Amino acid sequence: MICETIRKGMECPFMTANGCGYNGGKCHMVVEQCEGCGKTSEFNTGWYCTACPDPAIKWKNGTCNLASHVKAATASNAQKINPLKASKRGSR
Repeated sequence: MICETIRKGMECPFMTANGCGYNGGKCHMVVEQCEGCGKTSEFNTGWYCTACPDPAIKWKNGTCNLASHVKAATASNAQKINPLKASKRGSR
């Protein structure tokens, strides 16, 4: 249904005929870790996440899995190379 409380005009899975069914009856504003995310939008009452009604919960146990501005740390495959074998391979 279309949100009628805070994010007016946007599709919301928590909106029912009786109003917002989310905990507290409204979405919560973004936290400071969300600054720079592509999923935040400004509405009349402030900045809100378009993907999650309570962004603070997403950041509680680390990084948000929906954050578009955070890059996941990749493990580098740095293998130890034997210098003797490497020199033999290079001479072929």
